[in-house]
Amino acid sequence: MISQQQCQNASILIVDDQMTNIMLLESILQNAGYTQVHSTQDPTQVLPLFKELDPDLICLDIRMPELNGFQVMGQLKIIHKHAFLPILVLTSEEDRETRLRALESGAKDFLHKPFDKVEVLMRIRNLLEASLLNKTVSQQKASLEETVRIRTQELRETQLEIVHRLARAAEHRDNETGAHIIRMAHFAVVLGRAAGMTEEECDVLFHATPMHDVGKLGIPDRILLKPGKLDPEEFEIMKQHTVIGAQLLSNSHSPVLQMGEVIALTHHEKWDGSGYPNRLTGEDIPLVGRICAITDVFDALSSKRCYKDAWPLDKTLKELHSLAGKQFDPHLLDLFNELLPVITDIQRTHTDIEIPKFDLLESNYHA
Repeated sequence: MISQQQCQNASILIVDDQMTNIMLLESILQNAGYTQVHSTQDPTQVLPLFKELDPDLICLDIRMPELNGFQVMGQLKIIHKHAFLPILVLTSEEDRETRLRALESGAKDFLHKPFDKVEVLMRIRNLLEASLLNKTVSQQKASLEETVRIRTQELRETQLEIVHRLARAAEHRDNETGAHIIRMAHFAVVLGRAAGMTEEECDVLFHATPMHDVGKLGIPDRILLKPGKLDPEEFEIMKQHTVIGAQLLSNSHSPVLQMGEVIALTHHEKWDGSGYPNRLTGEDIPLVGRICAITDVFDALSSKRCYKDAWPLDKTLKELHSLAGKQFDPHLLDLFNELLPVITDIQRTHTDIEIPKFDLLESNYHA
């Protein structure tokens, strides 16, 4: 409910080229206790005044030189098209055409000249109540939307933190460094953007990439931590980490987990169809899986691990390109090569975070 005090404190703008009309309305309103009454005889000043005052009500004359009331309402609708525009038309004309045109232009009510004091106060009070109520609802809506936005952002940040902590748990089990998944996520975004992914898709990719090996949480320690090469039976079990990871991330409504599911399942597929678990070939392998296949192996080779020294960049690239068209998408490899200045800068920025390691022998990185 809008109180009398709220109405009396509302901002009112009077626009009329006749000073006598302005003075009469100002006198009626001020005597009735209205405290913020503004006026102008120049219709070209309405827009600047509207932006400055943000009036709760505009009392607008129709017949004025330079700009008439219809033209002023047209200008106001352009800058205020999504909100309630409280315009009270001042006119001495009674014809139906003028009234309909005024209503169509945005007028909410009419005041007829010569002014009747009682009618002036009643019509202004009614329109002010509607205007102030609309402002109150709009402010409450904006406040609620901001609260929802903040809560949604907090929820998203919490979800992403859980995702990244789960990914770190998988990396720790496999004796990787925390920086590996950070670097790999950055590499993937750079390569994904070059491959034509949108910024929104790249943002999802950044958060989904660290989940690529989450399925290793389901691999027995005797296999995952075996200090040596796996036998064929053990390797078959190890390959199941792709399926396990996809199952862990499946049936989610989250775009990050949905993409994470795809990456977990397909990042060990190979271009020539010799990969696992589904022996996909070429572009049947999802783009994000092909991207992560390259970035995972590149970082594994070029970074120091407890069981190996970092390979020099030239040796790493030679190995990658020897597998173009076999293990890796040759076009993506060409893009990756073009992006090397950015890639190596990421490596320098995100160095390995030392964590306790098991004493492993070097294993086959293609696994």
